[in-house]
Amino acid sequence: MPIDALFSALWKSYVAVAPEVESIRKLFAPQNTNIVNDHIALRTLQHPLLGIDQLAAPFIALGYKIEGHYSFKKKKLRAVHLAHSNLDAKPKVFISELELKRCSKQLQALIDTQLLGLLSENLKDIEILSASGAHWGMPSYNVYKSLAEESEYAAWFYVFGFIPNHFTVKVNDLMGFDTIESVNKFLEHNGYLLNSVGGVVKGKPSDLLQQSSTMASSVNVQFQEGNYAVPSCFYEFALRYNSKNGEQFSGFLEGNADKIFESTNRLN
Repeated sequence: MPIDALFSALWKSYVAVAPEVESIRKLFAPQNTNIVNDHIALRTLQHPLLGIDQLAAPFIALGYKIEGHYSFKKKKLRAVHLAHSNLDAKPKVFISELELKRCSKQLQALIDTQLLGLLSENLKDIEILSASGAHWGMPSYNVYKSLAEESEYAAWFYVFGFIPNHFTVKVNDLMGFDTIESVNKFLEHNGYLLNSVGGVVKGKPSDLLQQSSTMASSVNVQFQEGNYAVPSCFYEFALRYNSKNGEQFSGFLEGNADKIFESTNRLN
């Protein structure tokens, strides 16, 4: 599958649960006919059938390589980022996974019985696993709440499964915006709530990467117990700086990413 077709499928699965992203893009459209995607982010569980290796495989087959490794001990997550040899033309891919062995026995039991034990398809036969959603039937709201008490990440994945939890606008290539603060002000002026955990702007120019994001939009999901609104996906914005050698920073910062994860947290 061509890279463009792969990202098109990922975008389709993403906006299906975050339609306001299209509205945000339209706000920038008058001055930006081509909005550059810096990276996407995918979530999964540390498991032989559906871990980082499985999600990374289609990208590696298309010329991507793992370029960085990250650890988020408090959230019990590990992650990698992949980049294509043609860095300027292809978005980066950030893949994280929940380290189940580090979670409580209660959470592990819920994941085992309510998710892993209910897989309805052979995941190896799915062409684009990272855009295929959930495969364990209608979720339970009670299970969702129980998971969220320990891990908002686990609760989100239980409901939405395999879809990108965000795409990222590369601010460097946005016409009409010189700073990430100006982007944030524009978004807030148009009524969008931004992730303020650790500050609305994550990172400093001296860190070579600044990021901000909307809070995930609330969408109605049909649970076994009824229809409830839960956080879905969000839109990120990234501004990259050049290092002393003149090369643009192409990696990620654990401190920034740790706070960006919380864009899908519940607000109450």
